[in-house]
Amino acid sequence: MPAAPTPAVSTSALSSCAATDAVLAARRRFFSGAPVPEDALAQPILRSWTRCAARGLGPQSRSRMEPLTDGEFAARRERHEALRRRCRPELEALHAAARAADSIVILTDPSGLVLDTVGSADFADRAAKVALRPGVSWSEAETGTNAIGTALVERRPVEVRGAEHYAEANGILSCAAAPIHDPFGELVGLLDLSGPASVPHLHALALVELAAGQVEHRMFEGAFPDHSLVRFHADPSFLGTAREGILVFEDYRLVAANRPGLALLGLGWDALGAKRFGDLFEGSLGKAGEERRVRTRRGDVAMRLERQGLPVRTIAPRSAPAVERQPAPVPAQPPAPTGPRFDAATERDLGRAVRLMEAGVPVLIQGETGVGKEVFARQIHRRGNRGAKAFAAVNCAALPEGLIESELFGYEEGAFTGARRAGFKGLFREADGGVLFLDEIGDMPLSLQSRLLRVLQEREVTPLGGGRPVAVDFALVCASHRDLKQRVEEGSFRADLYFRIAQYTVTLPALRTLADREALVDRLWAELAGTGPAAPSLSAECRAALAGHGWPGNFRQLVGVLRVLHALAEPGEILGVDALPADVRSAPLEWRGAGRPAEIMPARAEADTAPSQDFGARDLGAGDLRAGDLRAGDLRAGDLGTVTRAAMDAALAASGGNVSQAARRLGIHRSTLHRHLAGRGARGGH
Repeated sequence: MPAAPTPAVSTSALSSCAATDAVLAARRRFFSGAPVPEDALAQPILRSWTRCAARGLGPQSRSRMEPLTDGEFAARRERHEALRRRCRPELEALHAAARAADSIVILTDPSGLVLDTVGSADFADRAAKVALRPGVSWSEAETGTNAIGTALVERRPVEVRGAEHYAEANGILSCAAAPIHDPFGELVGLLDLSGPASVPHLHALALVELAAGQVEHRMFEGAFPDHSLVRFHADPSFLGTAREGILVFEDYRLVAANRPGLALLGLGWDALGAKRFGDLFEGSLGKAGEERRVRTRRGDVAMRLERQGLPVRTIAPRSAPAVERQPAPVPAQPPAPTGPRFDAATERDLGRAVRLMEAGVPVLIQGETGVGKEVFARQIHRRGNRGAKAFAAVNCAALPEGLIESELFGYEEGAFTGARRAGFKGLFREADGGVLFLDEIGDMPLSLQSRLLRVLQEREVTPLGGGRPVAVDFALVCASHRDLKQRVEEGSFRADLYFRIAQYTVTLPALRTLADREALVDRLWAELAGTGPAAPSLSAECRAALAGHGWPGNFRQLVGVLRVLHALAEPGEILGVDALPADVRSAPLEWRGAGRPAEIMPARAEADTAPSQDFGARDLGAGDLRAGDLRAGDLRAGDLGTVTRAAMDAALAASGGNVSQAARRLGIHRSTLHRHLAGRGARGGH
């Protein structure tokens, strides 16, 4: 029986320097055999060190962290496909935060095997040097103390910073991890946010814990149709959010729950099967849909019965393997209300996109990271004549190049070592009759672009390993934050494929260009925190700061910050500017209002009805340029050339003159930066 839900563990209360000194002193005492004072180190870290030492691991030993073969890894990912799809909204939500903090977001299976990573490409390269990459196991038994492995052993969110890692080689990492439990208390996976130990990651643990809670909350959607599902919380404004308690009863016997529900009643997972409704609440279940106040041993709560179960039904026995006991996969759901809402111009574009999709015309969605491209794509699907069929989504940038082909095209039995015995039909065939959404198509390898073009022309798919071609019928929607015209010019994207997918192009506006941003902040906060008397609120200064910030990560970044504020807020608290993350709080007003000097994506205009064949040089962008890298005077200058030169100079200075790094900070290709620099040199530079 799983242990009771336990609180998160973090050492963030210590200052960075003090924490490092204390941990190094504790390491010296531990590895010399001297006792370590209880207050010198977080207890889960000390327990983990003790377990590692008992296993014979040495702090300087390098374990053989060999990745699985492509076939073995494909089989493991396939086994956890339902988990991967269920976690995708959280991976995407954390993506912008990870890139901004030079970090990566990681999803693992219950054993600690890394299934997916998204985030900073620079840090991903550095993390790969210590084998923090897909296909590698980070269990505590194999790698020593680390957030992934230790959180799985401790069954609680854990943060491991720098020298707290048992292996010295892993001291370059700062990691926060939160396990994901199914409604029966079994571990089904884990979310981790990892970055360089040299950079403070103040909210990492709160972010992954909140994300894991969102995943667990969605596991109840459609999973218990024949049971009574109760939602409750002391504050009724939390009903319907991931912080509500959820209990599932079968003939008045408790059979499933989420962690908040158990915590609100002071219970552990051993209450499943042992407690009845009358043991926990006074009175009866009540009527379905009715919201009422009910007394518990810990005080009154607001309760709503979601559905009335049928009597005398049985669920899977608890001795069954965890993977078999997971709730049935839920069909793809649209994102939660906390996300982009379309203005009038975008609504018109959406209407046109739906009509063209129904006429068989592919749609390309362009826009910066976080503006809501997938939300727009799902609305095309929902509002069109294919809404009752599948919506198959794949992020071309998130899939390893060695696996993307099998994910899209599928494979026959025996196509490669480790392939499933029954084969896999692939996302093209899963989308048959519905909509196929290829996100970040600009990152699709060239070798696959020709195969995709052939599928679009012939409307047939040939699985890996041979077999007969299979006819497919799907509507195609693609998206990219990259300028695909520039990618064609650079030779990294096929021109014929571009013209095939970009027959109708919509460019979504950036958050900073919207008119009434303060009203938007108010709406998102109300949806997230509720409006009850105990709901936390934002001060006028805090709202103004949020509305005025440049938000390079757009809606995704804004919603991520609001989630952090909500997770850390006390009931009824009024949050001021000091509660904001440092990068939002410290951005100068000139930068907040100005946004970035120039955008990689073309300025918003009417949606393109046909792609242009002019592949001239694009304006310089500023993808990851930090606010402090530009002088306020440069932003006030009003001359685009001055601002562009200032952006290039700031990025080059921050990158120590490294053109490749500067281009990544600006969010452009290095050839574009070289071209601008060469042009300045021909004109005399500055």
